[in-house]
Amino acid sequence: MGVPLRKNVQFQLLWFGGAVSQLGSTITVLAAPLLIIALTGSPFWAGAVGGARAAALIIALMPAGVWVDRWDRRMTLVWSQTVQAATAAVLAVAVLTDRAHIAVFLVLAIVDGVCTAFAGPARATAIQAVVPKDQLKPAYAQEEARGHAARVAGPPLGALLMAAGRAVPFVVDAITFAVAAVCAWFAKIPARTEQKPRQKMHHDIKEAGAWLWHQKGLRNLTFVFLVLNLLGGASMLPVIVLVGERGGNALDTGVVFAGIGVGGVLGSLFAPRVTLAPGRLIVVVLAVFGLCNLAMALPFGAFWPFVPLAVTATVTPLINVAVSALYTELVPEDMMGRLDGITTLASRVLTPLAPVLGGFLAGVAGGGPALLAFGALILVTALVAAFTDLGVPASPPPRSSPASG
Repeated sequence: MGVPLRKNVQFQLLWFGGAVSQLGSTITVLAAPLLIIALTGSPFWAGAVGGARAAALIIALMPAGVWVDRWDRRMTLVWSQTVQAATAAVLAVAVLTDRAHIAVFLVLAIVDGVCTAFAGPARATAIQAVVPKDQLKPAYAQEEARGHAARVAGPPLGALLMAAGRAVPFVVDAITFAVAAVCAWFAKIPARTEQKPRQKMHHDIKEAGAWLWHQKGLRNLTFVFLVLNLLGGASMLPVIVLVGERGGNALDTGVVFAGIGVGGVLGSLFAPRVTLAPGRLIVVVLAVFGLCNLAMALPFGAFWPFVPLAVTATVTPLINVAVSALYTELVPEDMMGRLDGITTLASRVLTPLAPVLGGFLAGVAGGGPALLAFGALILVTALVAAFTDLGVPASPPPRSSPASG
């Protein structure tokens, strides 16, 4: 039996760095839009900056996955987080010197999005390198708990730091990314034991895409995540509208959304104990998501959505941990970065449309009817998934030969 996960210094360094940097990111999730609206008077520009970051992340995912498989994953993680620290520091200086124009926000958001595209697959491959396969589930559960805890603490902390000074949240964000980079440096992630001959980038992408395409269960699972991410993301704005329709203010809305973090932390504690196969588990998760969306429309007051949101967030880590461990077990090591980029892109490519769809339906029909509609669509997706082949091989399939063309 190997070293217990709690004594795995390499993983715990990666985890601590990720925890600190994610806290900094969730702080600025609230602080940045508030500052942009205060400076421009327009919520549109706050949305445009967020959209620019999301677009940069999605566009960079595929090439980032290829390069992560080619480069030293430790140094990729160190440099991406170092650049993110510098980006946050530049923004803090711009705010302090009254030069925080909208163009500055847009450019720095794009840089941050590109760095995130590199940091994600680099982190995934690093965890694969330092954690034994029999400890992957608890490792990913610890990762999930980190993210949800940050979502609980980050937004209110961001509001407090904004009150201390407009530049303070971005100074803190810069420090957190610098700490993460140092942790990645000292984690001493081992180099790959073998390196495949370099091909043109589109050959590398085709090879990974062909591998995923021939795994029917994984391919279908990715499509289900695409639909879930779209409909789940579209449900968020109707919740905000619903709380307002019931007389809640901004603070009440923040309390309601804290349910996501609370439920996520609880779910992370149970995730390693779940033995249900990912294909069956995703059907359960979809059913819970759909029923909770319907439940939020019940006329129980402004704070009631806290409960269904918490329940939804409780089951989210279960499927995230199961699928993360599955991919890490099945995907060849020299393809991990590319597969992470491909599956992330494939499952999130429609998410920029989610707030548009949610805002449109909530504006036309109201928060409650919009949640009922999205809940019904998620339940239909659960029904379709129940009769879809979401099975996965019991052991890692053989590597496909490099794609030609």
